[in-house]
Amino acid sequence: MPTRREVIDRIRGALVPLYEANEAMQIARTVLFERCGLTLTDYALHPDAEAEIPDLDQLVGQLAAGRPVQYVLGRTEFCGGCFEVREGVLIPRPETEELVTAVAAEAPAGSRLLDIGTGSGCIAVALARLRPDLHATAVDLSEQALAVARRNAARAKVDVRFLRADALGGLAELPDRTFDVIVSNPPYVPMRDRAAMHPNVREYEPAEALFVPDDDPLCFYRAIARTARRLLRDGGGLWFEVYELLAEETARLLTEEEFEEVGIRRDINEKPRIVCCRRRK
Repeated sequence: MPTRREVIDRIRGALVPLYEANEAMQIARTVLFERCGLTLTDYALHPDAEAEIPDLDQLVGQLAAGRPVQYVLGRTEFCGGCFEVREGVLIPRPETEELVTAVAAEAPAGSRLLDIGTGSGCIAVALARLRPDLHATAVDLSEQALAVARRNAARAKVDVRFLRADALGGLAELPDRTFDVIVSNPPYVPMRDRAAMHPNVREYEPAEALFVPDDDPLCFYRAIARTARRLLRDGGGLWFEVYELLAEETARLLTEEEFEEVGIRRDINEKPRIVCCRRRK
């Protein structure tokens, strides 16, 4: 049976052709710690203890083929919680945690909140956990994503209403002036940028949750903004995660759609990642 150190070395060695050395090491540790129930301290104290991972060959093969570690393990961490993820559902990103943190800090008490394009449910579930006073609804077009999101909500023991609805279709399923806050991380990467993305994203994550047409990269923002004018109560807040290269264009679109207090916020890496605004009263 291999030692913990040997497992990490084997996984890291298989991943070096695909990832930078630090990322390969992080993935290797994630797999070892997850499969063996270890912490970093456990490993540091006993790196040469035996590591029993019966499916190690299979894991290494999947990772070496470029399959994201989150899909290999079937889970990921987000905002301090554990979320199920699988093919067909976008993997939550650390950048999105900053969007959740901002909304959680600024949403008025008792707000009715809508998450559009919920995917794994990470935004709605995290907000419901951080702010139990919120009344959360989440929509997505994918039944597969909604099934995963419902399981994530149940696991977190939060109450979120999930509905199947099309973000580009106006959300006719929802009545006017229903929500105080709308939040969305819609698809925003132009197809022209697809080739430059890492293969583990490009080849495995759902294209419909990532990419937009080159000739209309703000199509989701425009559709959601127009829907938000109908669904938001007067003065209600609209929050977006945005493509860093199109933040200014997104803000300008919201101004043209007659929202007020339009602002761009930068993430921890100083990239413009959040655009927020309010429905005019």
